[in-house]
Amino acid sequence: MSYISVRTPLRVSFFGGGTDYPEYFRDHPAAVLGMAINRYVYINALRRPAFSNHEFTLAYSQLERIAKIEDIQHPALRVALQEFKHHRPLDISTMADLPAQSGLGSSASFMVGLINLLATLNDKSMTKLQIAQMAIDLEREKLCHTCGVQDQLHAAFGGINYFDLSDGRIRINPILMTAERLKIFRDSLVLVFTGLTRSAPKVLKEQMAATSAGKIDKDLNCYYEMAKEGVRLLDETPENDFVRSFGKLMHEGWLRKRQFSGSISNPDIDDLYQKGLDCGAYGGKLCGAGGGGFILFVVPPEMRNAFISCFEAERILEVDLDTQGTSIISHVVSHTPRNELSALEDEDERPVAAKTETAAA
Repeated sequence: MSYISVRTPLRVSFFGGGTDYPEYFRDHPAAVLGMAINRYVYINALRRPAFSNHEFTLAYSQLERIAKIEDIQHPALRVALQEFKHHRPLDISTMADLPAQSGLGSSASFMVGLINLLATLNDKSMTKLQIAQMAIDLEREKLCHTCGVQDQLHAAFGGINYFDLSDGRIRINPILMTAERLKIFRDSLVLVFTGLTRSAPKVLKEQMAATSAGKIDKDLNCYYEMAKEGVRLLDETPENDFVRSFGKLMHEGWLRKRQFSGSISNPDIDDLYQKGLDCGAYGGKLCGAGGGGFILFVVPPEMRNAFISCFEAERILEVDLDTQGTSIISHVVSHTPRNELSALEDEDERPVAAKTETAAA
């Protein structure tokens, strides 16, 4: 038997969101700049002996006990197990530091972590890029999700990264800073919860229609240029100015993003964003597709505490950088004596209940 625990980070995106959809970057220059954060999705799995009563026990917001993969109700778990052709009895449980649908890429983090877990469980060697690419393919092709590619990449790699997506290829460029400069940057970032969650595919529907029709090509090209400029600011701008310049550029990007779709913002979000500016933020943006979740503000590090005091404590999420990406944090293998399982390893001799029991049992 084997027990495995996987931890996969959520992310914040700074620039380039909207250009990371294959429908766009197959034919246009595209790039995204973002950062993995120290808030995580956790997935645990226990491989059980062949004589177990259920093939799969799955614990998330619901509990499933299922005999066959195709009967699994959780879409991501079903397609991932099918992809790995994993039919041996398995318990899986999931937890997360933050609620789903909060704009921090939790669905992609879940899929990336699940693939990492199943690859390890099945002794399949995969690079982080391969894990991210499989997550993208499963979400887009098997689950038919409307999603880009940056969330899976940030979840897999961790760190601060500039992903160049031009010509339909993925090129990974880690952003490296001195310890002092990185501390200044991290101390400038504050997440404020809007109090709203949303379904990303619903919010994205209008934006993707405009993307497919070429109606927002000018805006998306500007977002691409902003991603490049964001890298320049982090790399080259003097320490006494780069946070202010970065925040101002994010503010410009947010004003453009609000125009993509009427579903991206609303009066409550606009009021909360303005409050952040009034409290000293240089700029910011709503994370994710829009409609709710968290606003990421860029504030002068020396004003951080004063800024935070402007909001209810339960709205504030202070975050740091994750540098590991999706990681196996526990892997325990125990071996059952051969003579105890030899009679059960033949599929025809396994208990009938393990083959026929359903989720309703």
